[in-house]
Amino acid sequence: MKTIIPIIQALIDGEETDEKIAEKTGIKLNIVRKILYKLYDLKIANYKRSKNPETQWFTYSWKFDEDELINRIKINCEEKIKELKEELSKEENNIFFVCPLGHVRYNFDEASDEDFFCPCGEELEFQDNKEIIESIQARIDQTEKDLKSFIKKVDKKR
Repeated sequence: MKTIIPIIQALIDGEETDEKIAEKTGIKLNIVRKILYKLYDLKIANYKRSKNPETQWFTYSWKFDEDELINRIKINCEEKIKELKEELSKEENNIFFVCPLGHVRYNFDEASDEDFFCPCGEELEFQDNKEIIESIQARIDQTEKDLKSFIKKVDKKR
C-alpha cells in the first residue's frame, strides 16, 4: 500500500508516463511499471502507447480509471453482502452438532449420517449458533452501512 497509493495519486495528479511517476514518487521505475501493469490487470488503469519517430521507442501514457475503481468497490461489497446473507440463511435454517474436542461441525443431516458421533469417537453435542447468527448479521449490517456511506461520498464528490 505504501507504493500503490503514491502511484495512484500521481496518476490522479496528471502524471502520465511511468518515468514521470517514478520521478515524482521516488519509487524505482521497475516497481512503478509492475504496479501500473497490476492496476491495468484490475482494469483501474489504462494506457496508450505511442512511438517516438526519432528514437523509435515506445512511450506509455497512463490514466487512472476512477469510475472503474468505484464500480469494482461497489460490486465487491455487494458480492460480500450476498455471501454473508447466504451464510446467515444456512445458519438460521439448520441445526448444528459439534465434536466436544473441536474436530467437526455438522448440520443435522450430516450428524445423523454419522450417528451423531465424530470420526474421533466422541459423541456430537448440539451447538447453539445464536452468537454466530448475530455475528454474521452484524457483519452484514456493517458492510451495508459502509457501502451506503461510500456511495454517498462518491455521489457528493460528483
